[in-house]
Amino acid sequence: MAEKTQVAKAVSNKFTNETYLYWYELMQLIRQFELTAEEKYKMEGKIRGFFHAYVGQEAIAAGCITATTPEDLFITGYRDHGLALAKGVSMNSCMAELYGKATGNAKGKGGSMHFFGKDVNFYGGHGIVGAQIGVGAGLAFAEQYRGTNNVVLCFFGDGAARQGILHETFNLAMLWKLPVVFICENNNYAMGTSVERTSVVIDIYKLADGYEMPADTVDGMNAEAVHESVARAVKRAREKGGPTLIEMKTYRYKGHSISDPAKYRSKEELDEYREKDPIQQIRKIILSKGIAAESDLNTIDERVGAKVSESVKFAEESPWPDDSEVTKDIYVDKDYPFIVD
Repeated sequence: MAEKTQVAKAVSNKFTNETYLYWYELMQLIRQFELTAEEKYKMEGKIRGFFHAYVGQEAIAAGCITATTPEDLFITGYRDHGLALAKGVSMNSCMAELYGKATGNAKGKGGSMHFFGKDVNFYGGHGIVGAQIGVGAGLAFAEQYRGTNNVVLCFFGDGAARQGILHETFNLAMLWKLPVVFICENNNYAMGTSVERTSVVIDIYKLADGYEMPADTVDGMNAEAVHESVARAVKRAREKGGPTLIEMKTYRYKGHSISDPAKYRSKEELDEYREKDPIQQIRKIILSKGIAAESDLNTIDERVGAKVSESVKFAEESPWPDDSEVTKDIYVDKDYPFIVD
């Protein structure tokens, strides 16, 4: 398997010049990966199956990475490409997974919704809506049980916030003071249905009130705001203060999935959010503060483009899974040490 993408290495938790440049490159990497993969799907038919793009939500991935350590664990739902890349799952293996190739991070068996990178503490990629909420708390329990200082960031969407597992999990997480930060990426639409049409609780962070859980709401289009909120929650968790719910108010420029024309929203609404584009926000800061020149950012863009192109080449030249792989990774081996006959 190819080495991890270099940009995935996190920088200092301070807003230094390097941090802004890191955010810019990471967000560009995520966006160009998504746009290229979408092209390979729609125009060339080389990617098939489900596909949920992260375009527009890049600031969440960027801010969360700089507010955590490589040892902290991430788990999310099926809109997982951006978080996987941010956490350090190799871009080559991500593109290969979309292609269904043996070199993919799930051996070509998981596809778009099931990216994994255990070596970088990325635990999916889960297709069942809301399932990762309970699994995320389970990961946090394991870290607490082992006595580590690691924190779990558990991501889910506004649609998953309607699942019953959220309430059961919140109760136990608070009861046991688990080191987990629950992050709701509220992009306004559960598939094609707005939050206003699915719940009387419009501000999702208020769901924490019923469990006396600390909560926050933040502009998810702004990497600085994301970082600050997550840093506070992670600090609380490391100090045995238990979980936090953070509602990240963001927006997806694409439909729910690649087959969704998104006709349930207006062009004016989409244009309004494009004016808050997270990448352009950071680009303006970099230029206005003299952190880098336009030519420097163009060089970053070219570097990102080359990495994405290399991932496509890697995927297209990779082999298909062997037929012998069909029944592997389904059942636990009988010799697994914790299996009792």
